Amino acid sequence: MASSKGYLDFIMDQLSALPDVTYRAMMGEYIIYYRGKIVGGIYDDRFLVKPVKAAVAMMPDAELELPYEGAKEMILVDNVDDAEFMCELLNEMYPELPAPKK
Repeated sequence: MASSKGYLDFIMDQLSALPDVTYRAMMGEYIIYYRGKIVGGIYDDRFLVKPVKAAVAMMPDAELELPYEGAKEMILVDNVDDAEFMCELLNEMYPELPAPKK
């Protein structure tokens, strides 16, 4: 099942206080970038982020889910209605994310 453009718009709106949040459509889903680094994506209308230490610390009880079969587990962000939390999450994750591949 592909993610809806409406859900993407909602997530992007929640992150609008941050500069340089972008996305790329990929096979019916969306990869989310913050300042050029991949933070996660939208899969089946779920916002999933990489399980870096900062994300685990901010969401210790969060579920780990597969974005798609054969992928590595990611953390489900279940409180997407809290824009301030989501922006803080991306800011905390940023230093731990790998640099983009050239």
